[in-house]
Amino acid sequence: MKKYLAEFIGTFTLVFFGCGTAVVLGGVTGGTDFGTLGVISIALAFGLAIVASAYAIGPVSGCHVNPAVSLAMLVNGRMSFMDFIGYVVAQIAGAFAGSGLLYAVSRMTDLLMDGTGLGQNGYDYESYMGISMVGALVVEVVLTFIFVLTVLGVTASAKTANVAGIVIGLTLTFVHIIGIPLTGTSVNPARSLAPAVLVGEDALSQVWVFIVAPLVGALLAALAYRFLFSVKEKAKVDEVKTTVEVIDIEVK
Repeated sequence: MKKYLAEFIGTFTLVFFGCGTAVVLGGVTGGTDFGTLGVISIALAFGLAIVASAYAIGPVSGCHVNPAVSLAMLVNGRMSFMDFIGYVVAQIAGAFAGSGLLYAVSRMTDLLMDGTGLGQNGYDYESYMGISMVGALVVEVVLTFIFVLTVLGVTASAKTANVAGIVIGLTLTFVHIIGIPLTGTSVNPARSLAPAVLVGEDALSQVWVFIVAPLVGALLAALAYRFLFSVKEKAKVDEVKTTVEVIDIEVK
């Protein structure tokens, strides 16, 4: 239960601060009294939320805070199926808690949510650049693939454990920089589902894209990592065999 509680807290933090920054700053171009800070600030908010969560709850749960990441970990044998279910439930609950608090706070201010809603994702007329549904699917698959592959790589060795949170946070930041104007950047089904449900209407009808695409991207990343890892291991085995053969020849 400690692991699931940690995932709840981490996902709550990601959604409240990441989506909350989008709401407060008025979306891509800004538009509030706080100034036009735009894409970079929103991207940094998501990335820094991951950095903070990674060092706060990472030792407890690994700080997945994303069903796509948990799926990749499951495929690569780094977690059990029962833990996967527990993580996903906790992540979705945390996302709803974050979105719910964001909704409540926004109603206590003078914020106008017509343009940004709760930081939900979208395509066509719900996208800043009007990307098509197919385009949104492709973008989200690619962004999630890069993000999850980075997570798998940087958490694979104890040598990189100390910097994993920073690397993952920076990677999430850079995929948001290109993704925000296109789809709002999901790469996380829980982060997309909660705002869409609370906003409803068009956001809810489009949210399937931001559930399916990140899961597909994560699955592809997991398979790619397994292939790359197996090639690396095979190279090590071949190197050992060659060394043994050379020693054997020298002995003879």
